[in-house]
Amino acid sequence: MKEYEEVIHKYYSALKVNGLPSSWDIYSSYFSRLCYNYKDVQVLTNLAEKNSWTHVLDLNNDLVNKEQVIVVTDAELNIVHATKNIHAMNGYMPDEIIGKKPKMFQGVATSKETTAYISKAVKSKSSFEATILNYRKDGTPYNCYIKGSPVFNEKGKLINFIAYEREVA
Repeated sequence: MKEYEEVIHKYYSALKVNGLPSSWDIYSSYFSRLCYNYKDVQVLTNLAEKNSWTHVLDLNNDLVNKEQVIVVTDAELNIVHATKNIHAMNGYMPDEIIGKKPKMFQGVATSKETTAYISKAVKSKSSFEATILNYRKDGTPYNCYIKGSPVFNEKGKLINFIAYEREVA
């Protein structure tokens, strides 16, 4: 999205236009975001079916309506999927973080108490909610509200963790 905005800015700057872009440009930005969200819904639905999740997802509400970032890890906490809107929150593209652990977003000022709370919930295969200080790709900090849940398959085996995230003040 950021790249799109930069291209649009360069284009209109070169035209020496002092007005706002057309409504099509504004709608196009919204439409592109919506398309990415629905593609992510499809990928997450396929992941849920492939892994026989018993967890019922309301992806349209969580991703499309609430515009939350969704991060899915395997049982060992390696990231297996992140929705494309993560880039707007922290500057990382999903393919840059696949295979890495969410700990990559933490830094010097990240609360040890909060990370201990999350770690305890993960180890006990429990849901959790927390706000944690994370770091963007460029190193700037941001507060991230996370609602995480373990995801089990039909046999009761822990398969994934899913986290719904958003930047908060």
